[in-house]
Amino acid sequence: MSQENVEVVRKPLRVRERSSRSLDQRLALRLPRLFDAYARFVLQRLPPTSRVRQASVWRGSRLGMEAFNRRDIDVAVSYGHPDFEYYPPREFVEAGFFDACYRGEAGFRDYVSTWSDVVGVRVEPVELIDLGNCVVMLAELPTLAQASGVPLSGKIATVSVLIDGKASRVHTYLDHAEALEAVGLSE
Repeated sequence: MSQENVEVVRKPLRVRERSSRSLDQRLALRLPRLFDAYARFVLQRLPPTSRVRQASVWRGSRLGMEAFNRRDIDVAVSYGHPDFEYYPPREFVEAGFFDACYRGEAGFRDYVSTWSDVVGVRVEPVELIDLGNCVVMLAELPTLAQASGVPLSGKIATVSVLIDGKASRVHTYLDHAEALEAVGLSE
């Protein structure tokens, strides 16, 4: 995916240590069509340099990661497209920890359950990169694996491809440079 002539916006991203569902997340769960219309309007029509889009993307990413970290899957999947596909890090798949792909809400629930059993860590975002048709999140994994006690003070990155303003396909990498290369950027 070449990023020539594409507006790229990079900003720091942090999540709160403790969080709970926000008002807009509770509304999105009760009124999903309204949330879908908002996502289509803001994320499909506005360029990455739009201040409204930036505020929406950064808030949605922060709240989505906070939901993931507290294992609030109902909220986490609300940011995904109905045909959502999640691809865990290749290294974890090759080691036999995860399946190659998880599809839809049920698949993502399976992934999070396995993640909690195998890795069990918080994801600490450090930077979000908006490329218009996709969003890259660079993050840290600052803890130990639950089952083995192996330190996982490593890096993780996601590349989320957007359709109708929602994540439709997410690829995860254990190397920031590899994720950036996947979207045609360099570190």
